[in-house]
Amino acid sequence: MKKGLPSNSHYGESFKAIVKALGLVFGDIGTSPLYTLPVIFSVIPITPANVIGVVSLVLWTLTILVTVQYTWLAMSLSQKGEGGTIVLREILVPMLRSPFMVKCATVLSFVGISFLIGDGVITPAISILNAVEGVRYIPAFSAMHQWPLIIAACIICIILFLFQKKGTERVSRAFGPIMFIWFIAIGFFGLCWIIKAPVILHAINPWQAIHFLITNKGVGFFVLSIVILAATGCEALYADMGHLGRIPIIRAWATAFSMLMLSYLGQGAFLLIYAHHDKIVQAMVSLQTPSLYILFFLLSIMATVIASQAMISGIFSIVYQGITTNVLPKLKIEYTSRFLRSQIFIPAVNGFLLIFVLLAILQFKYADNLALAYGFAVTLSMNITSFFLTSIFFLKKQYGKAAVAMCTQIINFFFLLSGTLKLPAGGYWSVIIALFPLSFMLIYSLGKRRLARVLQPISLTHFLEDYLAATKRVTPIQGTGLFLSRSTRRIPLFINHTMFSNNIIYEENIILSVITLDKPLGISVVCKNMSVTGLCMIEVRMGYMEVLDLEYVLTEAGISPTAIFYGLEEINTNNILWKIFALIKNLTPSFVQFYKLPAHKLHGVVMRISM
Repeated sequence: MKKGLPSNSHYGESFKAIVKALGLVFGDIGTSPLYTLPVIFSVIPITPANVIGVVSLVLWTLTILVTVQYTWLAMSLSQKGEGGTIVLREILVPMLRSPFMVKCATVLSFVGISFLIGDGVITPAISILNAVEGVRYIPAFSAMHQWPLIIAACIICIILFLFQKKGTERVSRAFGPIMFIWFIAIGFFGLCWIIKAPVILHAINPWQAIHFLITNKGVGFFVLSIVILAATGCEALYADMGHLGRIPIIRAWATAFSMLMLSYLGQGAFLLIYAHHDKIVQAMVSLQTPSLYILFFLLSIMATVIASQAMISGIFSIVYQGITTNVLPKLKIEYTSRFLRSQIFIPAVNGFLLIFVLLAILQFKYADNLALAYGFAVTLSMNITSFFLTSIFFLKKQYGKAAVAMCTQIINFFFLLSGTLKLPAGGYWSVIIALFPLSFMLIYSLGKRRLARVLQPISLTHFLEDYLAATKRVTPIQGTGLFLSRSTRRIPLFINHTMFSNNIIYEENIILSVITLDKPLGISVVCKNMSVTGLCMIEVRMGYMEVLDLEYVLTEAGISPTAIFYGLEEINTNNILWKIFALIKNLTPSFVQFYKLPAHKLHGVVMRISM
């Protein structure tokens, strides 16, 4: 091998990463050809001008929103390899001088996250139900009623969500090759029909999209609200960056984009010949190679299951970011990878999504109805993302990128205005779902802020002064007292209350905090000598995949506590918002439940707080 040339193994690993990204990230966008054009041409007539104009709109929507806004602009911004609305907020906030602007950015990020989840539950429903409806192109099932298809779609969804606990790595490894075959298939069949009607290539010219909008005016404006279906999964694409990394996703998009262009151009060519709008992709395959249709139908089922996976893993990432930035309470998280901390499974979120996906299928019954409901919420999220991008690049004085981001902001705004027309047709469904996480985040973050003001931790210096004073007047209790704290730098109020108000000071007092590291495995104990008799600070540093048996760790370190103390808050309030906050806190597991500790030694120190 010549010096400086990449090895075959490097190309092999790069190809594997691309295949994984196709399976994990681009399933959603990759199956949008199944329903985008059929829904558009169910509301407008099929004419050569309309076909070329609409296909041009779709191609340039993918180019501007996915390629420019997300794979170029957004994915150039990350924190520890993570992407998403919360990450953009974390980048933007330190650059803002006004507290009011910080609050606005925080609320906007909450809205963006919530509305992404709102449309996110429609994505698995529409993708899977649309593919299942394709069974009617098999002659023996052409007259099948809708309810058996609804039940079949629900069963597939349940299996998909049960599979999530296997982890992102295994999911992408299993789904990637299937999605790779899917992209090749839709690209191939698209090319076959382009050859039959090459005039469709005029759609590559952006003027065709502009001319369509100018000519059709109000109708064209409404069509924009459906065209956005072609870009489903943009936000999840950015949020999924932490799962696989930026470079594999960008390389995979080059493959996906090429195949999607061929597919949409091929569908346009098919419409120019047959003027048949129902299940266009399925009809293309059925007419081109009838003998292979059953195989293609099964492939489409698998591909739409994978499409759902892209949104699910994206929502997992967003919720995880919310937990790590204290926007959301600490939920049970199962880490599924030894290589990337962001590859996770969150059981509570998985259950929430499954329930609402099943409700969406049962409520709307047909894929076309779901398609007409989709769009408003996700375009609102995309608008917030483009606003954050414009602001960040402007404040960083990257004026070229800021100008491009501003252009995408204007385009996104027109998509949002168009999406409001969908609200009466079912778009309200996404808004209702989005209100759940939005209310949850607002109440939780406001409650945490109010609680933090009341339970202001004390500095280590101040604590040591109080401790030395207390040891002179209090007779220590025999044994070792262990006090759990989130940090060894600032001491929580319950320790102050326990030691100095209740005079509970042991012969040996240990303040212990648990720190989660970015590496997957490994546990170490670091003891900080405070040069004060009877007091010790200990940090237990653990890998993110470790299930911490704290009792065993302490025993190995030669520590046998007589009692273990941790803080609890009891909120007393007549305010309905704080009552909801108290309920959220009561339903959220205490952090001590995430560690294995002897129950008979645990003592929760209750601090009663008036709010």
